[in-house]
This record gives sequence, C-alpha cells and structure tokens, in this order.
Amino acid sequence: QVHLVESGGGLVQAGGSLRLSCTASGRTFSSYAMGWFRAAPGKEREFVAGTSRSGGVAYYADSVKGRFIISRDNAENTAYLQMNSLKPEDTAVYYCAASSGSGLGYLRSYEYNYWGQGTQVTVSS
Repeated sequence: QVHLVESGGGLVQAGGSLRLSCTASGRTFSSYAMGWFRAAPGKEREFVAGTSRSGGVAYYADSVKGRFIISRDNAENTAYLQMNSLKPEDTAVYYCAASSGSGLGYLRSYEYNYWGQGTQVTVSS
C-alpha cells in the first residue's frame, strides 16, 4: 500500500504558474505509475497527466498539453505537476494517484489504486 499527500496548491492569477508535489510513503514508489487528476465544482473528475514508473513516458489531456509538465523523482518518492500559463478554467481540486498496473501509464481513474486527499488550485482572471 502507498499513502499519497499533495501540496503546492493555492491562488494564482491567470498566466501564472504553480508546481504541485505528491509525496508517497509506504511501498516502493518506483513500482507505481503516477497520475494527476482534477475535479472542478459541478464537474466529474478528469485526467490531467500521467507518467510511467521511470518517468520516461508522459501523457497529457489536450486541455493542458504544452502548459503542464508531469515529472517524478523516484529517489525522493515524489511526483510533480508543473503548471504554467494557468487559466481560470484550470481551477479545481487536484489529486495525485498511483497505479500498480503493469502498463507504462494510465489515463482512466479506475486504473489507479491509491489517491491523495487533493489540493485546491484557484486561478483568478
């Protein structure tokens, strides 16, 4: 089992940047593919970005491609989401997730076994 804790959320103006962190404890962090999802008020949770166990493969939702970067540091048991050129529509609670599946990475929430508690990101216009 792995326990995930997100940090780094906050309030930022449109066009600004934030970096979210997801620190893991428990079993070997490098055994898990990692992902970031978000849930805006009144909307379903959606995929944002995902990465493979080594960090060598990354996937992005079209809405964030070119603006967000997912990365991980297996030595530090931490995954990151660098968010640039933020827009008001990026406002949401952001969750990190870990998958013990055998693939390179996953885009669907049901493919992830473990979830953090979420961190709020608010982008003002």
